[in-house]
Amino acid sequence: MEAASLSGSSLCYRNDRFSRSIPRGRYIASASRNFSDGLNAVDKPSSKPLSISSSDSSTQNHSPLKGLNLSYGPIQKRNLNLQTDCAVGVCTFPENVAESHHSHSAEEKLGVLLLNLGGPETLNDVQPFLYNLFADPDIIRLPRLLRFLQRPLAKLISVLRAPKSKEGYAAIGGGSPLRKITDEQADALRMALEAKNVCANVYVGMRYWFPFTEEAIEQIKRDRITKLVVLPLYPQFSISTTGSSIRVLQQVFKEDAYLSTLPVSVILSWYQRQGYIRSMADLIEKELGKFAKPEEVMIFFSAHGVPVSYVEDAGDPYKDQMEECIYLIMQELKARGIGNDHTLAYQSRVGPVQWLKPYTDEVLVEIGQKGVKSLLAVPVSFVSEHIETLEEIDMEYKHLALESGIENWGRVPALGCNSLFITDLADAVVEALPSAKAMATSTDDAEETEFDPLNYVVKMFFGSILAFVLLLTPRLTVRPSDFGLHRERFEIL
Repeated sequence: MEAASLSGSSLCYRNDRFSRSIPRGRYIASASRNFSDGLNAVDKPSSKPLSISSSDSSTQNHSPLKGLNLSYGPIQKRNLNLQTDCAVGVCTFPENVAESHHSHSAEEKLGVLLLNLGGPETLNDVQPFLYNLFADPDIIRLPRLLRFLQRPLAKLISVLRAPKSKEGYAAIGGGSPLRKITDEQADALRMALEAKNVCANVYVGMRYWFPFTEEAIEQIKRDRITKLVVLPLYPQFSISTTGSSIRVLQQVFKEDAYLSTLPVSVILSWYQRQGYIRSMADLIEKELGKFAKPEEVMIFFSAHGVPVSYVEDAGDPYKDQMEECIYLIMQELKARGIGNDHTLAYQSRVGPVQWLKPYTDEVLVEIGQKGVKSLLAVPVSFVSEHIETLEEIDMEYKHLALESGIENWGRVPALGCNSLFITDLADAVVEALPSAKAMATSTDDAEETEFDPLNYVVKMFFGSILAFVLLLTPRLTVRPSDFGLHRERFEIL
């Protein structure tokens, strides 16, 4: 069941920092939270830990989130403040001390919350979208002493990059198709669940644009959902995608009496599911068949990148999960008699820090120089068409590949509403339902400092000056070109 939406209308959105007129989202809701702010509060220890674990063999001994310990094996990489006790790939929240009022519900109402990053729907949306993106501390991770620069730096970068980014979005039709596709996936998932005799409301929550995750949560409350499955549309877990969205859920649920007792399961990753693997293999096999000599085609997996520090310092399991994902897909193809050469590279790096290697653009040049003539690009970390597939891969990388000597280019489409894929997501939801438990409320976190307008203006003013100086300082330069549209990995899936 979907809430009514009012196309072409607007509502007045006011948060702690500013107010402006915005279009209504898929699920209409007023919100008082600052959607642009990062949730620094999750860095603080909690006396009532969440219970999250996975026995996925590819992610042993990782604790990718500070303040949200996702332990992927019996030995923890770090002694963080959370325990582990649940099933494969699913995050569940422990029972509250007080018995949940949901257990007395006369009628169970199931909900599924699809999480995605979002993208600007018009060219006018580009700059505020970029601000929301770069204001997230899981995207630009500043040292604690420099965190007051988060919003000034985000403002500066978004203003500098908006013109370049608009060019890219104009090239693909004037805006991102991500919201439309995600809505279609939500409808398809709802129908797939109905086919399994599971009646559920399916909601869409975006991290950086409409409909925001907070809007979807407000609709979940109004619908009086009694059990919720959270399904991020990212096959592999990363701090900067699933992790960032979970932080939002933590904060919102912690502060709400109704939500804090709502039974919830979070599916952390699902790249290893057979339905997903077979769906990807199906698409690859189909596209290979379009080449004159399919057996000579190199399968080129291109995944969005993450900074190396996320993996090495923060324990992000993304790299391990991605490599296992590629292995599983190739094993499925080999079982079908397809033994093509393949490689994995990472696209969409941003900023002056080191990102996961090898880089897609560099590998394309190398394999062209080695004499590879036919290549099939596979956007393995994306399940929806968006800027990184339509502009970065289809335009930039294709042009680079052809210039580098590759003569025959192909690209596997994103899964979208592929029936096998959607059916498998429905199976994942059904499997997660029994493990849903209430999220306990934490009351001993330090209270957030009340908003002081004068202090905010002062910080913004001096922070903007310092951020500008940092951008111009050679040894600390964050090159504006690094924040071009083709370098923005963040509007994913």
